[in-house]
Amino acid sequence: MRGYLGSRLAQILPTLFLVSIIVFGLQSLMPGDPALVIAGESAGDPALVAQIRRELMLNRPIPVQYLHWLDNVLHGNLGYSWRLQEPVAALIAQKLPVTAQLSVMAFIFAIVIGVPMGILSAVKRNTAWDWLANAVGLFGLSIPTFWLGIVMILVVSVRLGWLPPSGYVPLTENWVRSLATTVMPAFVLGNAIAAILMRHTRSAMLVALSQDYVRTARAKGLRETVVILRHALRNALIPVVTLGGLQLGALLSGAVLTEQVFSVPGFGKLVVDAVFNRDYPVIQGVVLVTALLYVVLNLATDLLYLFINPRLRTA
Repeated sequence: MRGYLGSRLAQILPTLFLVSIIVFGLQSLMPGDPALVIAGESAGDPALVAQIRRELMLNRPIPVQYLHWLDNVLHGNLGYSWRLQEPVAALIAQKLPVTAQLSVMAFIFAIVIGVPMGILSAVKRNTAWDWLANAVGLFGLSIPTFWLGIVMILVVSVRLGWLPPSGYVPLTENWVRSLATTVMPAFVLGNAIAAILMRHTRSAMLVALSQDYVRTARAKGLRETVVILRHALRNALIPVVTLGGLQLGALLSGAVLTEQVFSVPGFGKLVVDAVFNRDYPVIQGVVLVTALLYVVLNLATDLLYLFINPRLRTA
């Protein structure tokens, strides 16, 4: 077990290093000149544009720029936003809690809706419950999140007046208002993931329910709920946990469209603004933090494997 965890931990730094190289290389292929964007209305002044390039090291070769940035990162400095003139680490610290709250709420919606529906669909296979669960799952997969968000704003906020249509209030400021402003975007995000989890849970449960150990448990006279939840579900959760970890990582990386529709100032809006303004330090910082979140979530998923299936602890 220690060797397994040690090998997983040893993969973190090489992964982040490779991601940083790819991001730095790809950003040089982006069209446009950041110096011209920063200069704004004074972009017609060649002396000013040249000065901006020198100050930002844009006139240096890409490898030199990368080594300079990597040295700063290793010292805990992600650089400064060229557009906002603020530390990138501070911007990420402001936006990450917003997206984290939205992502966790969306993931809770997805688990609460998707996993029970998948179990019900597998247990009640080829019945009305199975068809209903599959219909709901197909609806979640087919409906675009931005369209569902707009419809919910029109119905829930404009027509019924139950929830605010947009904006965000931090949990530390007013937790009731904070939940009110994030419950709709969280449901919109969680709806699509719930459909994916439902389909995978159903497939995994159908495989588990056909195994010999399930038939043996039933032959012992165990209650059906015990057979389903303790024996079948526990073995079926491995692929579901894998998928859940990946989906949570995707949520944390920034739900761009949903955050735009509901005007939530999270990671998605930060990335979009940075791309449009050629704000390379922000793009690099966000991608690096996102990669770190993915790696950490994959490690947490591996640890959860060991908890779900004790046989893996001796592997």
